[in-house]
This record gives sequence, structure tokens and C-alpha cells, in this order.
Amino acid sequence: MDHSSTLPPLESLRAFEAAARTGSFSAAALALNLTHGAVSRQVARLEHWLGLRVFLRQARGVALTPEGQHLLTRTQEAFALIADTSDRWREQRGAAVVRLSAPPSICSLWLMPRLAALEGPAPGLRIVLQAEHRRIDFEEEGVDLGIRCGRGGAPGRNSLKLFEEWCFPIASSGLAASIATGEDAQRLLAHPLIHDSDAAGWRAWFAACGLDYRPRPQDRRFDDYNIVLDAAAHGLGIALARPPLAQEQLAGGRLLPVDARTVLNPVSYWLDRPTGAPRPAAATLARRIAAEAALAGDEIDGFLDVQARSG
Repeated sequence: MDHSSTLPPLESLRAFEAAARTGSFSAAALALNLTHGAVSRQVARLEHWLGLRVFLRQARGVALTPEGQHLLTRTQEAFALIADTSDRWREQRGAAVVRLSAPPSICSLWLMPRLAALEGPAPGLRIVLQAEHRRIDFEEEGVDLGIRCGRGGAPGRNSLKLFEEWCFPIASSGLAASIATGEDAQRLLAHPLIHDSDAAGWRAWFAACGLDYRPRPQDRRFDDYNIVLDAAAHGLGIALARPPLAQEQLAGGRLLPVDARTVLNPVSYWLDRPTGAPRPAAATLARRIAAEAALAGDEIDGFLDVQARSG
């Protein structure tokens, strides 16, 4: 549908908004790098198009009419929406911008320690991180790449498994000292267990030990793994270490292993992208992420191949 006949002239709206914001045609002209006369003509053009007055001309500057005030509110809302949307694709001078979506725990525990290496030396890349749990629409939201935790490839996108997790129980030093030693996994159930939105890791760990685990009232559930680690570090219960996300916590001694047995987490981490040819900057970042995850070159080549399909 052609909306050109139903939309006011954009240049006239820009002149109107600047004059309303600054309070005079002269100030608007300076802000827009136009002449006073050009701003006046654009405003007159807008008033002619609307069939009403938007300004009251005064000795010093201009004042909005009630209709002009209403138009200013709607115009600024529209300009803000356009600015927010266009910022998703705009690249800053000297750096190629890549938008990367990932859960908050991945952003802080895996990406942040590697961010400088992933962006590379100047001018390099500029990674815009979107920390979110929800499933995104790559094309609709202008996102180049995504990292998610799941059980397989996702439909409508190309997916590459980044890494898996071999999990084991961990606790704060104070709680670890009170946990009975031995090979009986049942001993851990004397304490609250902590998990995120999916308790599949704990079920898998206890199943490998011959036990059937189901979350209990005393166990604690948090939606993000960052909070799971914080809760364990404050002695609120036993959590599962999920390397490499828990690596820094373990290396720094904030959390300690309380059982040496490991189990493969049923969920893995995946790198996703929309179908079609990726932008060069997005392809560069994908290769750097794959290298940090120690993936083979042919795996990332297949992921970036425009003929590749979601797994």
C-alpha cells in the first residue's frame, strides 16, 4: 500500500520538531544547518498540509498551539521509534557492529572474559550484547548471531554445537566442610540442591548414581545460572558445576567440588544464525567464537555455508 499521500512531508516534520524543541525558527535553523527562511517555509508547508496552525508566532520565538503540542508528542514518539530501530543496523565509524544475543549467564560467565579477544584489535569489531532468555527472531530484530542452551538445532536457522557440559556437585567452602564424605550420592540429599529453570542436570547426575531425583520443597530454583552460582557461594545449598561457565568460580576457590563424579548435561550450547549469507563482520565473530570453543575449522565452515540448514 502506498502511504505517500497520507504522510506529512518528513523534512517539514523535522523542521517542526526542531522549532518546537528549541522554541524558535532561528535555533532550529542552526540545529538543522538550514536558513531561518528554510525552516519557516517547511513549517508553513506542514501547516498547509495539515490545514491548521501548529505555532503561534511571537515577538521572541514561537509557541505551540494545542494541536501543535499533540503533533509534537506523536512526532517525537515516531522519531524515537525510527532511531531505535535503525540503530540495530547502523555501524559506527571505525568498527563493524555485530549484534549477539545470549542468556545472561553466557554473557557474563563465558562471553565477557573473552570479549576483548572476540572484538580484536582496533578498529576490530564492536559486539552489541543482548542478554535475554527468550527466543528471538533474527531477521525481525536485526540480530546477527545467538548463543543458546538447548537439546538440538532450532528450526528456521543454522545451528552449530559449541560445547557440552560435564557436570559435578559444588558448594561453598563452609558447606563443603559439613558434607559427609564417601561414595553414597544419597548424602547430598541431606542438603538443599540448587538448580536453574531446568533440573535435568541434577536428574542426570543422580540417575548415573542409581537414584531417581525429583526437585523437593527445600531445593532452590533460579532462572539464571549466575544466581545459581551466587546462591551456592553463599552457602544456600549444593549446585552443579557446569564447565566452562563455572570455571572462574572454581579456580578462585569461591566454590569447591563435593563429589568427583561427572555426568554429561542433557543440554548443550549452540551458536545460531539466520539462514542466508552472513555479513562479513558476523562471519568473523562466528569464527572467533568457534575458536574459543575449540571447534574444528570444517565445523565452522559448514555453519557459515549459505547452503547449510538447521540441524
